[in-house]
This record gives sequence, structure tokens and C-alpha cells, in this order.
Amino acid sequence: MLITLPKVLSIAEVRQFREHLHNAEWQDGLSTAGSLARHVKNNQQLDDSQEPAISLANHILKALACTPAFVSAALPDRIYPPKFNRYRESETYGAHIDAALMQIPGSHLTLRTDLSASLFLADPDEYDGGELCINTQHGTQTVKLAAGDMVLYPSTSLHSVSPITRGVRVAAFFWIQSMVKDIQQRELLFELDNSIQKLTAELGPNHLEVVHLSGLYHNLLRQWATPS
Repeated sequence: MLITLPKVLSIAEVRQFREHLHNAEWQDGLSTAGSLARHVKNNQQLDDSQEPAISLANHILKALACTPAFVSAALPDRIYPPKFNRYRESETYGAHIDAALMQIPGSHLTLRTDLSASLFLADPDEYDGGELCINTQHGTQTVKLAAGDMVLYPSTSLHSVSPITRGVRVAAFFWIQSMVKDIQQRELLFELDNSIQKLTAELGPNHLEVVHLSGLYHNLLRQWATPS
């Protein structure tokens, strides 16, 4: 399931990000590509061990902590610090699947990639092409969101970025290890939480059915969650 999260960053925040990224020193994306990715990856990335990547990544992590829909959808246990990429004309990233395990920079912690995230930092009218193409059980879905919006999708998905034919595509991307490893269980919890939020708004938090469903949600979470 693909989950779109609007306005993770505000228009003002995106503007500040773009100013920093415009003046940043970009590197060939092949410098961080694995042996298979080197054959399909053609873009640019920031050195995530240097500024401004560090400050911008921390800003995104703080924003995510204040985004209830992200917490509900991902149930994050560990998050790989956001990285930043840029695609110019003719640049692309062919079909690939993200690595299953990654070591979090500056630590001895290993992260299991349950969810992948792309946070768009350029508006769709700034570039042609550049769609994030994700293979799902319902066929290939294409994603091209407004700047500040984010998409979450299973890291098990084969995905690509279509070639840019005009303009520049800028985005942040990262991975999440969820407390609930099973994708179907995680999606059920997300749908249940959404229903609880809607019923709470209609009936109030003390209504018997709201209390009952909230208890069911937490009991399922207690049974399925395996935090590190």
C-alpha cells in the first residue's frame, strides 16, 4: 500500500531547504551505489556526512515526529537519516529494490528496511518526467507530489525514477524499520487507527465504541509489535 502524507514540510520550510540545496556541493550518485545499482543509477546526491545534509535531515526527523499520520502509518522503530538526491535532464534511476539491511551512519545499529520514503522538494510543474514508479499488486503506480509532500511504500517494492526531460527534480529519501514487521498487520493497524480518529471526531473520545476500538487497537499493537 502506498500512503501519501501531505505537507510534511510547509511552503516556507521547502523554500529554506531549496536555498540550502541550491548552494550545496552535489556529488555523482554512483559514489553511494551498490554493485547492482551502479548499472541503473544516474543522479546526484549530497554527502550526508556533511552540512547542509545533516541539518536538513535533522529538520525532517523533527517534522516527522510532529506528523501523526506518519507515526500511525509507519509505527517507526528506527529511521535511517534522510538523504538528498537531484535529477537533471536525462538523469534517471532504473528499476531496483532497496537493500534489506542498512547500518545507520555513526552508530553500530542495523536497520531493517520495512518502508521507503520519498519527500518531494520540487513542485511537479518544475520538471517533466521524474515520476517515482512503484510496482504493486495492482500494477505500476506513479507518484509525483507537491513540494513538501511525502509518500511511504514497502521497501520490498521494485521501483524506479523515470528520466527527466525538463527541469530539475529534488527530493529527500530514507528508510524506516517499523515496530510491526508484517506489512499486512501494519496496514490493518493504520486503517483501524484512521477509523478510530474519525469516530472520535464524530462521537467524542468517551463514547463506548471509541473506547472499545481503541482498546482493540492497543491490544493488537501489543501482540504484533516487536520494538528493538
